[in-house]
Amino acid sequence: MHFLPININIEGKRILIVGGGRVGLHKATILSRFTDDATVISPEFRDGFEKLPFTLITKNYEASDLDGAFMVYVCTENEALNRQIKKDAEERHVLASVCDNPSLCDFTSPAIFREDNITVAVASDAKDVHRSMRIRDAIRDNFDYLEANIQPEKSIY
Repeated sequence: MHFLPININIEGKRILIVGGGRVGLHKATILSRFTDDATVISPEFRDGFEKLPFTLITKNYEASDLDGAFMVYVCTENEALNRQIKKDAEERHVLASVCDNPSLCDFTSPAIFREDNITVAVASDAKDVHRSMRIRDAIRDNFDYLEANIQPEKSIY
């Protein structure tokens, strides 16, 4: 797998999360740091979703839920359903991240550190998530030092 590290503008884009369990809550919590505009669909929601700024829809997934979506995080705990959602997303040209199954992902979520307008994302092409997290944490723990000791440069652009 070859993932291109990019920043993507999600303003005004319809983002969907399917799954109200532990993994869905984790993805939704991370996403809430970047937007307050997403929809989560699940027949049940784990405690904690109610604290997030997203629209929660209590229902079973249907393929039409993807209509008009830009991207979807597939976070059910049902592998067959996850594969079906991925297939439905492909048919609609919707970017999909099938959590815990990188081989089905159009995109993955890196380990992220954010301070003001600086965002550092550490990714491993979904091969070593824990290593990415350790490196992200080292950057976070040393951010003040790094920022204080980096000399400002003139832009080459």
